[in-house]
Amino acid sequence: MSIFLESELTQSERQEDNSLFTIIPMPLERTVSYGSGTLNGPEAILNASDELERGCNGVEPCAFGIFTEPAVECDGPLPEVMERLAKRTEHAVKSGKIPVTLGGEHSLSYGAVSGVARALGERIGIIQIDAHADLRVAYQGEKHSHASVMNLLAECGVRLAQFGVRALCQQEMDSRDEHGVFFVDAEELVTKGIHAVDLPEDFPEHVYISFDVDGLDPSQMPATGTPVPGGLGYYQALHLVEHALKGRKCVGLDVVELAPDGNAAWDFTAAQITYRLMAAAVSSRSDG
Repeated sequence: MSIFLESELTQSERQEDNSLFTIIPMPLERTVSYGSGTLNGPEAILNASDELERGCNGVEPCAFGIFTEPAVECDGPLPEVMERLAKRTEHAVKSGKIPVTLGGEHSLSYGAVSGVARALGERIGIIQIDAHADLRVAYQGEKHSHASVMNLLAECGVRLAQFGVRALCQQEMDSRDEHGVFFVDAEELVTKGIHAVDLPEDFPEHVYISFDVDGLDPSQMPATGTPVPGGLGYYQALHLVEHALKGRKCVGLDVVELAPDGNAAWDFTAAQITYRLMAAAVSSRSDG
């Protein structure tokens, strides 16, 4: 089994009992609607992570310990698959850890966030980087679709803050109004060069980060199922997340929708994003 950042971790840093982070690979590919390959995303990220350096934006997340679990079994009905992941993230949070789920298609966020919310017993917020709003009631007859995952979570009372969206339908625009979704879409962010947006004052203190790699412009991340032009820059997307976390605490995260195409640069980009978000999670805990 591949281990996240295996070449850099000491024996102590890779032990479950000593780790702040729990890596959960989730090779889920069930509802993709255009390009395929997300089931290979977790292994590609794990393999590429072996080439990362320990330091990241002034932090060494690995010094806080990183334990990599076996991949979640993705066979069977989707509600059962989601519950398997929910039990993993719930256990991680109850053990004082930050679950980091590696996808896999974006539908997995429903299971991951559900487990985190159960463990905390309170309302949480999601910072979402994405080309799509994912607020359809269902897509192609499947309510657990990657295109409807945020609608499911919003219906469960999860607060959403979306950055980088540039492809959505009228029903999703209506859903934004219905659920009070906070958003700043890609055209405004990119054309105005915005790297920092303040969340509403009443946004929850405990925050989950969901980073769909298609939130980036295809020039920086083409290895994804639905690459949409006009996306965020690499640093821009990370800065938006890091600023939004100020005064809040990261309780979990996922990186989803990498569809490896044979170019290691994109696998490495996804691995570096994962590690940078882990650095942001550490900083959010020390600031809080």
